[in-house]
Amino acid sequence: MSKKIILIGNTSSTMLGFRSDLIKELVRNHCKIYAFVCEYSEEHLENIRQLGAIPIVYKMNRGGLNPFADLKTVFELKKYIIQIKPDIVFSYFTKPVVYGSLAAKISKVSKIIGMIEGLGTPFTVHKHGQSLKVKLIRFIQVRLYKMVFPFLDKIIFLNPDDPIDLIQDNHIKIKKNAIEMLGPIGLNLAEYHYQRWDETQNLSFIFIARLLAEKGIFEYLEAAKIVKQKYPNVTFKIIGGLDHENPYGLTQEQLDEVVATGVVEYPGFVTDVAKRIQDSAVFVLPSYYREGVPRSTQEAMAIGRPVITTDVPGCRETVVNGVNGFLVPKWDPQALAEKMCYFIENPEFINIMGSESYKIAQENFDVSKVNKKLLEIMGLEGTNEKTC
Repeated sequence: MSKKIILIGNTSSTMLGFRSDLIKELVRNHCKIYAFVCEYSEEHLENIRQLGAIPIVYKMNRGGLNPFADLKTVFELKKYIIQIKPDIVFSYFTKPVVYGSLAAKISKVSKIIGMIEGLGTPFTVHKHGQSLKVKLIRFIQVRLYKMVFPFLDKIIFLNPDDPIDLIQDNHIKIKKNAIEMLGPIGLNLAEYHYQRWDETQNLSFIFIARLLAEKGIFEYLEAAKIVKQKYPNVTFKIIGGLDHENPYGLTQEQLDEVVATGVVEYPGFVTDVAKRIQDSAVFVLPSYYREGVPRSTQEAMAIGRPVITTDVPGCRETVVNGVNGFLVPKWDPQALAEKMCYFIENPEFINIMGSESYKIAQENFDVSKVNKKLLEIMGLEGTNEKTC
């Protein structure tokens, strides 16, 4: 008899972007999959159906702090879970892990799994500290985890720092052997083709992320200005969207100003990210956000690009310092500029380190290997009809 598995996420875009390969693997294993999303488009719902899953829409305010609205979410999820009678409820992202797992517990689901893909904004400390609002959100979030984590059968993390900073430091009780270390979520490597950097091209650096302080955009811009003074022909590229709601984001005015000076190139919204990476020499992400393991860095490494990133949780999982790139301290544009200059002055290391990035990606970022491990964590070992 087919096992029923509920995946609880937030947006349909992240369900498709990050869970498509897992859904396809579970369907191949003859499982019946229900994909829960709270923000969606009809096109995305149809794409989820084409993967072989059944999309379920529920109501949840991802950024809201209204406990009554969140309670309604729990009871709505409970209603669906009782109707479906799943064998496993697998939730990811903070609110789905808390409220999806709580609904699953109330509904007496036999196996409940939560995946923490980075600790996010509440655990991200800016150069000048955290705002009172963020500190409050962190306090509430930890209390919710303390309520939910004790009954989770498995709690999956992507890097080794997160369980220490979340569970150990906050004295959160968990089941014995509940913690599982997955590593990067991974990529369909067939979509990212290795390509050597053409050393006859003008050397360029590329930053790919939301244009937020915690992603390192300001350090990237400062480093670019420093390098440009010494090497004016070097190109600096930015791929990513503005976030007008985030108080720590780059503003449109700041972006327009820096583009007008010629320090960086900003093409706006693009869909050919892999091609943009191939057309750049070195990938740079000076993030201090509490990442799981940054996807953009994985993409750049799969294509064969060296990486300069920060020595912080999540980011440090992608670079062997001096082998496939460099780790620099957070909030340090001068150190970042120095490593950029290293590649300018030693261009032969672009392809040498890029080749090492490619090897690491093949070994650690293959989504088929990651999904095999996820199936084992879920208790669905094997790849034949008997699995589900």
